[in-house]
Amino acid sequence: MTNISDIPSARPEDVGMDGDRLSRINERMAAHIDQGNIQGAVTAVARGGRVVHFEAHGEKDTRDNTSMPEDALFRMASSTKPVLGVATMMMIEEGLIRPSNPVTRFIPELKDMQVAVLKEPDDKDISPNFVQPGQEAPAHRLVPANQEITIHHLLTHTSGLMSSGLGAAHTANTKERLAADATLASYIPRLGDVALDFQPGSRWRYSPGTGLDVVARIIEIVSGMDFDTFVRARIFEPLRMNDTHFNVPDEKSDRRVAIKGREKLFEGRGPTKYFSASGGLTSTCRDFLHFEQMFAGGGSLFGERLLSPRTIAMMTANQTGDLFKGLYGAQQGMGFGYTVSVVLDPVAADSRRGKGAFGWGGAFGTQSWTDPGDDVTAVLMLQQPHQGAQYDFGNAVQQAIIE
Repeated sequence: MTNISDIPSARPEDVGMDGDRLSRINERMAAHIDQGNIQGAVTAVARGGRVVHFEAHGEKDTRDNTSMPEDALFRMASSTKPVLGVATMMMIEEGLIRPSNPVTRFIPELKDMQVAVLKEPDDKDISPNFVQPGQEAPAHRLVPANQEITIHHLLTHTSGLMSSGLGAAHTANTKERLAADATLASYIPRLGDVALDFQPGSRWRYSPGTGLDVVARIIEIVSGMDFDTFVRARIFEPLRMNDTHFNVPDEKSDRRVAIKGREKLFEGRGPTKYFSASGGLTSTCRDFLHFEQMFAGGGSLFGERLLSPRTIAMMTANQTGDLFKGLYGAQQGMGFGYTVSVVLDPVAADSRRGKGAFGWGGAFGTQSWTDPGDDVTAVLMLQQPHQGAQYDFGNAVQQAIIE
């Protein structure tokens, strides 16, 4: 193992893990590469504040057979979201916002939102769970929202804002933020014209690219900084996340992972001014190991305190009752906090993480989590979302814990 992290390393046996069992990570990643399931990966595990596994696997670019470096840059997609969660908890700690605050306190354009419901039956306001992307919206009508969207709703994906339902299908101009000069400040107020997918607080439905961007705009308003500047100064620099960017510097571009047949997708689209808290970051395994270790350290790492332990407990507690049934609505034993899912019952959830473990992942395969009960943090960096590789990584970590 080569440890390129600033976190000290240890033999697995020194922290109650079996080194031979932990090496199954390498075996399973190699098997998935041989089977063509994934091109490559970078994996890291720490326990007790010390790194016990940090390895690169496979290739960064199959076009020239470039080996995967430990500092390879990965598009994080929705793995960006917990960063927004931490930024929000900072603002809550400082008294600048509250979870119960209505969004209109900061963005008045989102007042008097409406909810899309089926036209028939006309005596019941029924919002379908899902409308297939590109599908023509079924006959519907709009009814007033029975409460304002709050920051809590957005952090827990219970707002109904752009969550792949009837309201999203009703709305035609949801991609205008992709204009080259778009910013959070210019785009977010336009969401006042969007119909909600359901009544706020009534269900859990993932808002993949919009809901948390609204919270990022609120952070800009209360902090007086654009979101990129805020997270760099308040999170990335203290945690020594030196390779985490919304806009990857030119001198680092050759470290991007290129996936065969999808190289252009991972090469970036030029500088952006739209700092998406929902999915805009590029980062490394090292940096996200530091991010998770901050949680494991009760909000502190490298002598820098970002959050208090009680604030982390609030962020990672189940905030949604029994509304959350996993990303696809069929999983038991799980809860959802502020931007992270939480394991409530590992057996019911069929999870390879312990009770109380929390984290999130991204559409391109990245995953990271903290397991407070076992004092473990883990990071899996992929750019191909292969469930078998993800399961095998978590399984190898879990079965290596022997004390």
